[in-house]
Amino acid sequence: MSPLDVTQPAPATGAGAAAGHDAHGGHHASPTPIGFWIYLMSDCIIFGALFATYAVLGYNYAGGPGPKDLFEPGFVAVETALLLFSSITFGLGMLQADKGRLNGTLMWLVVTGLLGAGFIAMEIYEFRHLIHIGAGPDRSAFLSAFFVLVGTHGLHVTGGLIWLITLVIQLRMHGLIGANMRRLGTLSMFWHFLDLVWIGVFSFVYLVRLI
Repeated sequence: MSPLDVTQPAPATGAGAAAGHDAHGGHHASPTPIGFWIYLMSDCIIFGALFATYAVLGYNYAGGPGPKDLFEPGFVAVETALLLFSSITFGLGMLQADKGRLNGTLMWLVVTGLLGAGFIAMEIYEFRHLIHIGAGPDRSAFLSAFFVLVGTHGLHVTGGLIWLITLVIQLRMHGLIGANMRRLGTLSMFWHFLDLVWIGVFSFVYLVRLI
């Protein structure tokens, strides 16, 4: 039987974990969660500025095409579904991790990665198509704001995928140890944050402008 098939006990948390740290040298709790919340707040400011920029420039077409000329509702709906389902599969992976099931955790993380990769592939295709038909970021202020906002989100998802691949490797090497559980929780916050931002993009950039 492979070592990965054995259910691993979940790492100690709460007071028990704190006591264990004190017993082995008085280690303090990791500052990672606090630091990452600060990072997420800075990201909120960045995306807030990009949304505000799009709100100001989004109707400046410079005689060029507008949203109804460029966006395909069905395409964007599929793209959105991929990212939203990836959030669900990540949640299922976290449930498996909480139960100490390494194989189940890895399986759902791989599914999450595939859905996220599909989202990025569709976004790249959309960008290439727009540039090919002459609707690149230099065509109008509307398209400049669109490319920067959607592209920034896409870069974040790409970074999340690289992080996810790295974490899968760490899980296969070391299992559901305390450090990996902390990394899982941090990546989970990041991934769900990107989903929330995309809901804003889908609603504000695509849906409202196509109605």
